[in-house]
Amino acid sequence: MTATLAKEAATPPAAPAGRARRPGRRARVVALLFALPALLLLGALVVYPVLFSVGRSLFDASGTRFVGGENYTEMFRDPATLKAVRNTAIWVVVAPALLTGLGLILAVLVEKIRWATAFKLLLFMPMAVSFLAAGIIFRLAYDEDPDKGVLNAAAVSLHDAFQDTSAYPTARARDGQGLTAGPDGSYRTGAAVSPGDSVALPLVGVAPKDLPAGAEPAHTAAARPAARDALSGVVYLDFTPGGGGTPGKVDRSESGLPGIQVEAVRDGRTAASTTTATDGSFRFPGLDAGSYTLRLPASNFAQPYDGVSWLGPALVTPAIIGAYLWIWTGFAMVLIGAGLSTLPRDALEAARMDGANEWQIFRRITVPLLAPVLTVVFVTLVINVMKVFDLVYIIAPGPVQEDATVLATQMWLVSFGGGNDQGLGSALGVLLLLLVVPAMVFNVRRFKRSQR
Repeated sequence: MTATLAKEAATPPAAPAGRARRPGRRARVVALLFALPALLLLGALVVYPVLFSVGRSLFDASGTRFVGGENYTEMFRDPATLKAVRNTAIWVVVAPALLTGLGLILAVLVEKIRWATAFKLLLFMPMAVSFLAAGIIFRLAYDEDPDKGVLNAAAVSLHDAFQDTSAYPTARARDGQGLTAGPDGSYRTGAAVSPGDSVALPLVGVAPKDLPAGAEPAHTAAARPAARDALSGVVYLDFTPGGGGTPGKVDRSESGLPGIQVEAVRDGRTAASTTTATDGSFRFPGLDAGSYTLRLPASNFAQPYDGVSWLGPALVTPAIIGAYLWIWTGFAMVLIGAGLSTLPRDALEAARMDGANEWQIFRRITVPLLAPVLTVVFVTLVINVMKVFDLVYIIAPGPVQEDATVLATQMWLVSFGGGNDQGLGSALGVLLLLLVVPAMVFNVRRFKRSQR
């Protein structure tokens, strides 16, 4: 009896059930109050727009008539939308893969140079440039005019270094003066000529200021008597500065055209070829007797090489992807470099001691160990390229905007850029959301797994 009373006295009285639950309820209320601002922002900026877009996609362009799924069926009947889906698929397949590969290669190589920090900073700097500014930069870089577009300036310089360009792209034969145009752009004499003849070939369409340096008057060469055993002549600019002169006749002030290729053709074959001198004269010695036709090949009048049409229908999407790579390569390199710095160095050193070369270490150790990081980078970039808008809208010129369009730009064009059909635009927005959500869910699960 005494022991029982002592035990009861030592046992503290039990707290009421309501008082025990009160601290837990208070903690939940406090946590909810702290999370409330974030929940309000999430609802206002994410949940409400999503629900509104879903609802708006079920109405017509005016927003007054319920059409159900008609906008969704129309979306896949529209050729522009189908092209946007195709271009988006190209972006998703090409851009993240190239960026992840470039980031991996650069991250591995940067570890082996002395100025790694400066190199990373240099590559990461484009991330500080807005997409608007980057689009303007690359719109200028891709300009077709070599005097404006740096890429075409480089392409033209490289082309001209290996292949000569014509000095007379605007030249043409004087009408009715013995030269006829061929289907390939060449000119030839209408009458047959033979050794011992001297022929004057008049051209027009060349401004005197565009004549090559060192061009001399053609009058002396034209007045020179012909040799009996040679076919000779002069190619000249049939234009007298200040006016006057006789068409088809070499006047004293008219200039010869140096560097013109002249061919003597017989029975459809080129028997001889030469180039005019500084006074425009040419000569074919040692020709066999017979009749010939003089021809000025089309290469004399070829238009200069103007470079590549980077923003044409065929190359506009790869060109914009190139601009995107310039911006995001530093991001991929820094993220992969951070994962690379956490790799166990003992595994790499053990492989080197076992005789593995750098390529084997990279392929069989570095890449497998970096697989989680590479996956996160790839999926993050997939999400990003699905929403790309600024670069496509700014870089692509108006005539090829439809050839470069992606889902984000198509959604804007349909809704606000002239289509004024916000029902169809909302349906495109819902489609874009449905494509992005799986990648986002995958990324979140990867993060949760890595935390465990």
